[in-house]
Amino acid sequence: MDSLNAKWIATVASIWIQCSTGASYTFAIYSSTLKSTQDYDQSTLAIVSVFKDIGANVGILSGLLYSFITLKHNIRFKFLRGPWEVHLAGSILCFIGYFFMWLSVVGLTHRPPLQLMSLYMFMAAQAQTFFNTANIVTGVINFGDYSGTIVGILKGFLGLSGAVLIQVYETICKGNPSTYLLILALLPTFVSLSLMCLVSINQTNSVDDKKHLNAFSAVALTLAAYIMIIIIMENIFSFPFWAHISTSIILVLLLAYPLKIAITAQRENTERFEQTFYAERTYHELPGDASEVKHVSCDRKLPVEEDMNLLQAMGTGNFWLLFIAMICGMGSGMATINNLSQVGESLGYTTIETNSLVSLWSIWNFLGRFGAGSVSDIFLHRNGWARPFFTALTLATMCIGHIVIASGIPKILYVGTVIVGVCYGSQWSLMPTISSELFGVGHMGTIFNTIGIASPVGSYIFSVRVIGYFYDKVANGENDSCYGTHCFMLSFLIMASVAFLGCLVAFLLFFRTRRFYNQVVFGRLQHSSRT
Repeated sequence: MDSLNAKWIATVASIWIQCSTGASYTFAIYSSTLKSTQDYDQSTLAIVSVFKDIGANVGILSGLLYSFITLKHNIRFKFLRGPWEVHLAGSILCFIGYFFMWLSVVGLTHRPPLQLMSLYMFMAAQAQTFFNTANIVTGVINFGDYSGTIVGILKGFLGLSGAVLIQVYETICKGNPSTYLLILALLPTFVSLSLMCLVSINQTNSVDDKKHLNAFSAVALTLAAYIMIIIIMENIFSFPFWAHISTSIILVLLLAYPLKIAITAQRENTERFEQTFYAERTYHELPGDASEVKHVSCDRKLPVEEDMNLLQAMGTGNFWLLFIAMICGMGSGMATINNLSQVGESLGYTTIETNSLVSLWSIWNFLGRFGAGSVSDIFLHRNGWARPFFTALTLATMCIGHIVIASGIPKILYVGTVIVGVCYGSQWSLMPTISSELFGVGHMGTIFNTIGIASPVGSYIFSVRVIGYFYDKVANGENDSCYGTHCFMLSFLIMASVAFLGCLVAFLLFFRTRRFYNQVVFGRLQHSSRT
């Protein structure tokens, strides 16, 4: 009974950690200060940014550490206190990276060479993968029957964390990027160290799991809507300090609400356990201890999905099909956000309009992460639809989004940004869930973080070799600038073609795994619902 209740507190702790660890999404806040204090030119700053992208997306080390810890404790047949060691490693990396960057920016240490600053940036961004791996994999283990939903919730809160941290910056730092670097060194570290022992592995099912997960989803949607309203208002009006304080207090109250959901879930589970226990004792249908297993929780010891390690997974065609699809989807999506400001500028958008596009990207990203996980879970439970189908569907839709952006029709950039942002976020929700279902949860952290390398690889290809190359060929204005629809049209048409290619690859993966989903994954879900 205690283990069943503990997983709800673990979920709340994971949500709060996710909300504080998206610092890599806020690089734009302190990049100008980093550039001026370290005497960097734009190319040098871009090198530091590349190490940020690599650190935030290449999480193989965190996956290996999580696999080592969980396999050491044999997660399939006993309960654990939790992978706190992974959170601890992330906290150390986060503090060292941002703290030494802060020391350099404020002049408390000598200006470090570029290689050392790049290392600081890599360590700070790499911490995000440790937090993310510990929370995501633990969530999938705890809610195996609703893995898409829990991944969507946790990935969604991570997507919103950038906007949450920006609110912290505007309230506490008062426009001082140097102070913000110190906040980034302290806040995520403090939150993770405070909550890491609560993120525990508890392989239990309850009949009300979906209901309470839906409540977490409602909080996430409410938070996203609130942040979107704040972003729009801040781009229209100039907020005084008291307004920032007021909006931040409301933000904290919204973030605190998941604790109430967890307490409610614990109370209902306890009441149901007591009713079941005494009913079974009265009618002597089952021993008291067995009643909990039958009616309250189901320890999923059915090894229906084989746990593969990384090398075994890489030896399958499914791994490489998923990897190629993610290069096409994640890579072109990240290239879009990396160049969104320049696209808006070339089409004559004002600074306020362009900033709104960039700020609202986090909302579309969240909706994709959250929606894809929940929707794919619904169709999997009802009809046994293989989840790669939704990967193919989002890539086909992303192809349309790229074409819309390439068209250059006035004001339609907003529509294209919404489409690409939602589809990009969907990939980050679907990919880890598909990895856990095709290759098992034993080495899930290592496998999905390896596939995640597709994001920076694809981003480099499309940002540098496609967008950068064709932009430089047509740029002829002052400072090699370009204005007009021709600046990015060809690049986004190429990325639309690549997204369509990714759609075909994902459909191939769907047809290869359709029988597996029907016989194994859907069969396990049906067995669990009957139990």
